[in-house]
Amino acid sequence: MNEFAELVFNRGEDAEGRQNITAKVGKTSLIMSLVSEEFPQVVPYRAEEITIPADVTPERVPTHIVDYSEAEQTDEQLSSEISKANVICIVYAVNNKKSIEKVTSHWIPLINDNTDKDSRVPVILVGNKSDLVEHSSMETILPVMNQYTEIETCVECSAKNLKNISELFYYAQKAVLHPTGPLYCPEEKQMKPACIKALTRIFKVSDLDNDGILNDNELNFFQRTCFNAPLVSQALEDVKNVVRKNMIDGVCDNGLTLKGFLFLHTLFIQRGRHETTWTVLRRFGYDDDLELHQDYLFPLTLKVPPDCTTELNHNAYLFLQSVFDKHDKDRDCALSPEELKDLFDVFPYMPWGPDVNNTVCTNDEGWITYQGYLSQWTLTTYLDVQRCLEYLGYLGYSIISEQESQAVAITVTRDKKIDLQKKQTQRSVFRCNVFGDSGSGKSGFLQAFLGRNLTRQNTVSEEHMSYYAISTAYVYGQEKYLLLHEVFPDFDVLSDTDLACDIVCLVYDASNPHSFEYCARVFKQYFMDTKTPCMMIAAKSDLQEAKQLYALTPLEFCRKHKMPPPQAFTCNTADAPCKDIYTKLTTMAMHPHVTQADLKSSTFWLRVSAGATVFAVLGFAMYRVLLKQR
Repeated sequence: MNEFAELVFNRGEDAEGRQNITAKVGKTSLIMSLVSEEFPQVVPYRAEEITIPADVTPERVPTHIVDYSEAEQTDEQLSSEISKANVICIVYAVNNKKSIEKVTSHWIPLINDNTDKDSRVPVILVGNKSDLVEHSSMETILPVMNQYTEIETCVECSAKNLKNISELFYYAQKAVLHPTGPLYCPEEKQMKPACIKALTRIFKVSDLDNDGILNDNELNFFQRTCFNAPLVSQALEDVKNVVRKNMIDGVCDNGLTLKGFLFLHTLFIQRGRHETTWTVLRRFGYDDDLELHQDYLFPLTLKVPPDCTTELNHNAYLFLQSVFDKHDKDRDCALSPEELKDLFDVFPYMPWGPDVNNTVCTNDEGWITYQGYLSQWTLTTYLDVQRCLEYLGYLGYSIISEQESQAVAITVTRDKKIDLQKKQTQRSVFRCNVFGDSGSGKSGFLQAFLGRNLTRQNTVSEEHMSYYAISTAYVYGQEKYLLLHEVFPDFDVLSDTDLACDIVCLVYDASNPHSFEYCARVFKQYFMDTKTPCMMIAAKSDLQEAKQLYALTPLEFCRKHKMPPPQAFTCNTADAPCKDIYTKLTTMAMHPHVTQADLKSSTFWLRVSAGATVFAVLGFAMYRVLLKQR
């Protein structure tokens, strides 16, 4: 619940140190007139602290009013109240020139001395006793308002005849809830950079087809999102006509451009309708400092129990597909560097570095494909779900999807032990940790999963290499994600993360007689007594096979420990390396309960491979068809 304090100041004592009754500006009378709705005949030095309930205020927030009197309070008490205030009302008498002068000679310097320069407390100037004069003090006050940006507005009122009393406190509330300071620079007569940046992001999120204009449908969606009501056709035209009259390029193809959108909000602010801009900003997640609020970016601390993982649900994938389609301007099913930069323009930083291009599938130009794009989102959700929530927040997921928060995009999978008991899983993402000694071919194995042979792998910069690779595999017609993680080959410092996975892949260099021993040691120390399925990979099978200097041959070792026989693998191929091995790994991860006899059965693997081929082709073809329809 929002609550703020208001300080209302007196004219003060005269030069002799006595309270000058005739010179009082009437600030206590203002408070008492507001509460009792009549002018008090007896006025104390200072009114008691008053809290006005939320249900009787226009902005529906409780208002805590604090009076001040130099006759009863010390400078220390005054400084303390200033530091706690959310808004300060400085009262002067319109019929007393000296009280007006004291606004700039005493009160504003005093307030500034007790507040942080970067976060000034908004000030309302209150000209009381307007019933005693026939002229206005505005001509004198306007230069003061222009000099001090912390002054939000000036209100002339009368405690005696109750003129503008409720308006005074309404403006005080408004100064707190909808301050001008963060939005607008009165000296330059334009919005501040932070406000322009925030509204530009809002425009880009609302531009659902990314054509640089908000058409009528997008404007109506924006209006409904922010104000819970659409605009009628005439109202839409009126808005665009206002922009047309003031800007040459504010309207294009009968839609509102970014320049036109920013102009409208400048106009709102200049006309005193700050609440309109603030309503938009807060709906899109911004706080009073025009930063995206932590509660917006991280709406929920998801509890992920042990042996459970996090995945994107179907609606989240649909949203991400629409974002991809929105930015894939040339319809080549890949994002060029310019298209990717445009997609992440609504982020405060570039979230994907060069290593992402070596984590997911890319096209021949090295651009992230549609499949690679979804794979990277899947990886982020699996490894760091809070980061995923943050990214979805930048993209405006909860707003575009009309959900309470982006937390609804996440599914926490059930405990892995339940999957084992039921001999089936609902998971879509499976983690395979890849172990092997230095030079065994682990990195090549990861890159081959992305369709890259040895020649293409040699073009990758060492500094941009990734320890992860993720792509899809089809098992019995079901599309699943396989996440490969290369574990650093330091035998003595394997962490729980290194060991936690759905399947273990042990890679050795078939041409190096010393390579297999590392795999055997890792298996015996960490996985021999677990239920985690393991597979041995004989990498670099295109080279001359060497006899491994170990007590058992790799085949004998696998038989002894009831593992599938070693799988020969090479990425030194003319075309993209064969992906059958990755389908096998995904199948074993999905069905850890499958018996050893099944794993040895050629019929079992034939069914898996055939399904993978058919559905991989169908999956890409379906996307092409949908893309043409759009």
